[in-house]
Amino acid sequence: MSDIRQQALDYHEFPVPGKTAVCLTKPAQTSHDLALAYSPGVAEPVREIAADPETAYRYTNKGNTVAVISNGTAILGLGNLGPLASKPVMEGKSLLFKRFANIDSIDIEVKHRTTEDFINTVEAIADTFGGINLEDIKAPECFEIERELIARCQIPVFHDDQHGTAIVTAAGMLNALEIQGKNIKECVFVCLGAGAAAIACMTMIVKCGALRENIYMLDRQGVLHTRRDDLNEYKALFANNTDKRTLLDVIEGADAFLGLSGADLLTEAEVNLMAPNPVIFACSNPDPEIKPEVAHAIRADLIMGTGRSDYPNQVNNVLCFPFIFRGALDVRASVINDEMKLAAVRAIAALAKEPVPTDILAAYPNVTSLEFGPEYVLPKPMDPRLLVNVARAVAQAAIDSGVAKITTLPDYSL
Repeated sequence: MSDIRQQALDYHEFPVPGKTAVCLTKPAQTSHDLALAYSPGVAEPVREIAADPETAYRYTNKGNTVAVISNGTAILGLGNLGPLASKPVMEGKSLLFKRFANIDSIDIEVKHRTTEDFINTVEAIADTFGGINLEDIKAPECFEIERELIARCQIPVFHDDQHGTAIVTAAGMLNALEIQGKNIKECVFVCLGAGAAAIACMTMIVKCGALRENIYMLDRQGVLHTRRDDLNEYKALFANNTDKRTLLDVIEGADAFLGLSGADLLTEAEVNLMAPNPVIFACSNPDPEIKPEVAHAIRADLIMGTGRSDYPNQVNNVLCFPFIFRGALDVRASVINDEMKLAAVRAIAALAKEPVPTDILAAYPNVTSLEFGPEYVLPKPMDPRLLVNVARAVAQAAIDSGVAKITTLPDYSL
């Protein structure tokens, strides 16, 4: 672990501090170049944009720029460590935007006293960007923040901790249930964790066909049920009319388990109580609710996923957020709506069923083959077809649902 710690610190410090930088897209070698880039030439696009704000997409980088914004109140699994401590994560998000979707991204860390202060700050700077990716903001404030910014801004606002996690989880869960021969409308789900990601995941799984009455969600006090008086409005959506109170109560006969909670919270005995051919997505990072080798030793009939890259079936937001923004930016969508999110779910799920070319396998030295099945329910992050398939599906959904200003799909061929 100490080696990884030092490697990570060295990676972030050398050869220059940080993970991103600014590059020039226009020549700046001569006095004439500078006259065009700045005064007097820059006055011409200024006049054009003042007359028609939409021309900012023609004359500036707005259309290919996403702001990654945090207040540092829920950094990874580390908690509320403040805005500045979140900067390495936000830079990392910017790196992923550029690496996987060629989107320029700026990280912004906001200090504020109230939720309204944060909302006002982001609203005030939103027009600079083509989209806003909210990150590492604690629940329940994150729900209000995203809702208000979507209402106030004319560009896509997307809280990736909620929706990116939900989209990838739903895609993997649909595929895993299909392999296990289960009908989502008949499945019983147990979700351990009731924060932003958990609520978003189960909301998306409901939109994919699950029945709300078949979902048992638990927080630190146990099962969310209709007789509890301590639930906020978001948790209350998953309050089940049940006498069951503990994880042990609800796990018996469950078809699927989703963990977004903490390490080693699902026991071997509880796994044994699940229905035949269960699905377990234990997504607490870096240590899952139950280790795959432990779960597989108990049940040979299960499909297992985690948030880690060193096990099969990694449930990873990078399968989604760069490409959903790519599609949204390309057709100048005003929002990222449910139709676009569900299109992303279907596109990610479908890609896992396609044959995997050998050049993709080369990116994974320890993997000799990948084929749709119990150990491959989601595509790998290095699969370049994600850009084509997911971005295209999202862009088309934006057009079809009427939120796109450009109604012609770009060429997404590799």
